[in-house]
Amino acid sequence: MVLAVDIGNSNIVLGVFEGDKIQFIERLSTNQNRTSLEYTVLIKNILELNNLSHTSFEGGIISSVVPSLTHTVKEAMIRLTGKPVMVVGPGVKNGLKIMLDNPAQLGSDRVADAVGAINEYPCPLIIIDMGTATTISVIDRDRNFLGGMIIPGLRVSLDSLTLRTSQLPKISLDPPKKVIGSNTVDCMKSGIIYSTAASLDGAVSKLEEELGEKCTVVSTGGLSSRIIPFCKREIIIDDKLLLKGLVIIYNKNK
Repeated sequence: MVLAVDIGNSNIVLGVFEGDKIQFIERLSTNQNRTSLEYTVLIKNILELNNLSHTSFEGGIISSVVPSLTHTVKEAMIRLTGKPVMVVGPGVKNGLKIMLDNPAQLGSDRVADAVGAINEYPCPLIIIDMGTATTISVIDRDRNFLGGMIIPGLRVSLDSLTLRTSQLPKISLDPPKKVIGSNTVDCMKSGIIYSTAASLDGAVSKLEEELGEKCTVVSTGGLSSRIIPFCKREIIIDDKLLLKGLVIIYNKNK
């Protein structure tokens, strides 16, 4: 089995794979103050809750956008499993042709998303990853990673709104019963959900226009299921996309 971990700004996502089969996926809150020992205990508890032994792994792999935590979590995984753990980054084979001005700037999460997508869906591809930031990646029919967009995420936008206003409360992302809100909370819910869905529809259209052809559109990330159902464009939701990509990268490099 392989332990795959994605360290994001808001959450750490853990997945266990046996071959291509996902045994489970769990989430932890990202906390840069935790020590390696604390992460060792947390991961061990998660494995035990899912009836798995920490001695069952052949290795592990990490993607991370939080450099200060990468070594801490890697150390925890090695201590727990006793096996080597690779980190997605320069020097790790991924099979992508990255056409950016500086390929080293591409986040490892976007690399893993792209690797997972090109192995499962037809190109050209547009990949939407909705986390702390919303990233949009474009891959052409020859599997070249062309670039994309980075947009403030839903929670970032909402937190900014409530912090900078005196009378607007923090809200959940449950959809309102109608688009035209009749109270403050429903107005905020309608605004963030429907405007985000509309902006994604618009972004996809503009990207396809520049690319000159229709694309397969795939969305992943913790907030996808809250927004994508309200998009007019057909968009596939794949919550496991990033972890699938990590395991493919692991197998290319082991």
